[in-house]
Amino acid sequence: MTNDIVAKKESKPERRKYVLKKRTSSKISYKVDYEHELNEAQLEAVKVKDGAVLVIAGAGSGKTKTLTYRVARLIEDGVKPENILLLTFTRKASAEMLNRAATVLDDRCENVAGGTFHSFANMILRKYSKVLGLKNNFTIMDSADAEDVINHITSKLYPKKEKRFPKKSTILEIYSKSVNKEIPTKKIIEDEFSQFEHCSEQIIEIHKNYVNYKRENSLFDYDDLLLYLKFLMEDNENIRKKLSNQYKYILVDEYQDTNTLQADIIKLLASEHNNVMAVGDDAQSIYSFRGANYRNIMDFPKLFDGVKIVKLEQNYRSTQPILNLTNNIIKKAKEKFEKTLFSEKKSEIKPALICAKDSQMEADFICQRVLELLDEGVELTDICVLARNSRMSFNLEIELSKRGIPFQKFGGPKFMETAHIKDIVAHLRVILNPDDEVSLSRILLLLKGVGSQTVNQIIPIIKSEQKFDVKLLPDKLSKKSSNFKPLFDVLKREQISPKGLQDIVEDIINYYRPILKDKYDDYTKREKDLEHFMYLSTQYKKLSDFLSDLALEPPDRSVEGMYKNNIKDDCLTISTIHSAKGLEWDSVFIIGAVDGRFPSAYSFNSPEELDEELRLMYVATTRAKNNLYITYPVNMYDYSMDMVLSKPSRFLDDIDEDILELWDITEE
Repeated sequence: MTNDIVAKKESKPERRKYVLKKRTSSKISYKVDYEHELNEAQLEAVKVKDGAVLVIAGAGSGKTKTLTYRVARLIEDGVKPENILLLTFTRKASAEMLNRAATVLDDRCENVAGGTFHSFANMILRKYSKVLGLKNNFTIMDSADAEDVINHITSKLYPKKEKRFPKKSTILEIYSKSVNKEIPTKKIIEDEFSQFEHCSEQIIEIHKNYVNYKRENSLFDYDDLLLYLKFLMEDNENIRKKLSNQYKYILVDEYQDTNTLQADIIKLLASEHNNVMAVGDDAQSIYSFRGANYRNIMDFPKLFDGVKIVKLEQNYRSTQPILNLTNNIIKKAKEKFEKTLFSEKKSEIKPALICAKDSQMEADFICQRVLELLDEGVELTDICVLARNSRMSFNLEIELSKRGIPFQKFGGPKFMETAHIKDIVAHLRVILNPDDEVSLSRILLLLKGVGSQTVNQIIPIIKSEQKFDVKLLPDKLSKKSSNFKPLFDVLKREQISPKGLQDIVEDIINYYRPILKDKYDDYTKREKDLEHFMYLSTQYKKLSDFLSDLALEPPDRSVEGMYKNNIKDDCLTISTIHSAKGLEWDSVFIIGAVDGRFPSAYSFNSPEELDEELRLMYVATTRAKNNLYITYPVNMYDYSMDMVLSKPSRFLDDIDEDILELWDITEE
């Protein structure tokens, strides 16, 4: 779950100076003054050494600090760094925590095993690939590659599909949910994709062929990494025990965002010791659409023996008036861990609910209030507008542009999703894994005079011979050998020559430049991405590590996009709420908080979905430090339902005006 929003971050703490205390035989004297650095609840979580612990960390309550000091305390207690495993949802988060832990204690903290679930699985599977009957040079596909494989299989199995047949992305989504939720494909279709029940047997058949295709071609998708790691530990008791005894203390961040498969992996890793600390907030579980299972955090006390629950309720981000509102909102949740956030930040400014005549007046109000906040000394970069979905901010974007207020909206093309970067990566994947049909097909189709029919003739030859040589081409393609020779020459050279990674990448880019110029009218802009790609490769020694990280932790945006953002350093942020999780701003506007849009009308008939919408509102309101404005129009037409929406979000019903001020600007 990578956030691609630039927000104000904490400055890196300076290395603390501590007076070394003498150790006595009866009691450890710690270098770090934990009692002084942590509040009571944080200290309670940090001091627990053995056993299962669930830390319910309210928004802005210092969970990162708690995890950081927990790592330092374990090491001071004599635990070897290599026996600690810290699992997070981005590698960057893990690195930052371990760097901060090293600042708190010493450099030993940097030797802790840390990373994402997927990067950890990738490391273990490459080590034990033979046990599973796999090659350790397997290629990790991104979602676009996986969709292409699905499309290829579907076209072969069902060339004449029914009219109402799911798209390749939907078929992949069904498969992914089935794997991550550990629910049969047929049940997923019945529960979530009932419109495709008439072709459920075909979808199941596609999934079976998809699994076989990946195995035959040494391909993994994201879900496979977790699935095979689970298989490895379930089917090999010695390996499970070895891994569990290696990682004697397990810390999991953002536990509310784990899926069923990840929870099973944690259970297996902790099977020999039960030393698991899960840190998360049930009130911020908002990613069910990605497969996250809300039950994981709620049922944690049932999964592990003797669980100790610690609640972090002191908030260091928001003023108390804002927290009064957030506490009232989350009280409406049907199932939750009871907690009440409090803050030492006092203020007379209350959150406001603004009733506007329509979306245009709503946009006018936000623009005017933004200008007033600037006059009050708030930086433009410290103001954010949050929306339930990206479409809800269109009117505002037009109004901001009219008034000359710079803004940046998050979304846009991802660096690794651009066609030219996918081309380069495909060449590198073939060098590493000649069995990768998806990448082979992509790079062959870049050649002039080569179509899918020709590709289908050549791929079996390359796969059987495991080498690139124009002499292997069938007679009917001999006339086209000059088209293939430059590609085959560069691939053969990289396979047999023991070059460093940077030399390999440079060779591929030099080979690709003429193709780039021929294929794209805007190639000069795209060349900047190639330079950036070259720079990224300088941070690695092995091609396999480089490609794995590009798949598991892809860079966020194209260089062209980054340049544009740099030009607009001083600008307001517009974001969806999902993308803003974990970030904070001085002043936050929540736009379009009208019942039927937020919560979405699609959630009305499902208590679980409605509760997740409620948690989404909670996440949105807890992003604000000092000023919080929730706006809604009383005249919003919904085309899908053919009705006018006019009431504020039901999540704001029955909240006293001394907690949430009501501003009616419809007459202005």
